[in-house]
Amino acid sequence: MKEEIRIFFTALMFYTRIPCPKNIDHSADYLNKATRYFPLIGWIVGSISFLVFWLSSFLFDINISVVLSLISGVLVTGAFHEDGLADVFDGFGGGWTKAKILDIMKDSRVGAYGVIALIFLFAFKLYALDNLLSKINTHHCFLIALLFITYHSLSRLTAINICFTSQYSRENEDSKAKPIAKENTYKEIGGAYFFGLLPLLILCFLQWQYCLVLIPLALLYVYSRYYFNKWIDGYTGDCLGAVEQIAECVCMLTFLVLWKYI
Repeated sequence: MKEEIRIFFTALMFYTRIPCPKNIDHSADYLNKATRYFPLIGWIVGSISFLVFWLSSFLFDINISVVLSLISGVLVTGAFHEDGLADVFDGFGGGWTKAKILDIMKDSRVGAYGVIALIFLFAFKLYALDNLLSKINTHHCFLIALLFITYHSLSRLTAINICFTSQYSRENEDSKAKPIAKENTYKEIGGAYFFGLLPLLILCFLQWQYCLVLIPLALLYVYSRYYFNKWIDGYTGDCLGAVEQIAECVCMLTFLVLWKYI
């Protein structure tokens, strides 16, 4: 049990800016095991985003509350995944060989492709989430909270699936994501799927059609894995961050469509 608690706090420290006990470090072994709790971190981030949205809704209109909830998610994670998305768009947009793409993604500076991608990302999140939540009575706190937690957990599960089924692209140890990419046991895979799918399962008890969100997410996973393997023979941590962010948008859009027709 003590080891599992340490693995959880390792995941919390690596994927968020939430303070953790001082004895927790970036041990490569624990970072590798921490992938089992990646979707669980989505529960935490989603819950915080929901709380910010719900509390601010008593003071402001829904669109301002949505903006504040998005800001809270960025602050909690330290823009960890958004940074990956920007790096991926810079790398694949400006590089035409594996070496060049990886070099650009490693560069800490953000280029035009990355900036444009982030602008469209947040614009899409803002309008999609605003449209979705405006269709739900704000008194339905449980449903709204479940939607926040579900799209955060599913997006992380979609991203980590690439880690489970593909190989790490870089040959050296110069990436922040290298420790989580070495090997995955049934505990990492089982834990990720349990925490990734449980919120959706609860949501499906309310309306079974919500399970249809898995179809576009599966397509995103298949295409992303194919695309990364084609260009860089695998994935990097930035690739996982980009897929996670795109998966969030896919979830919001799918929920919006389902809410319209169910």
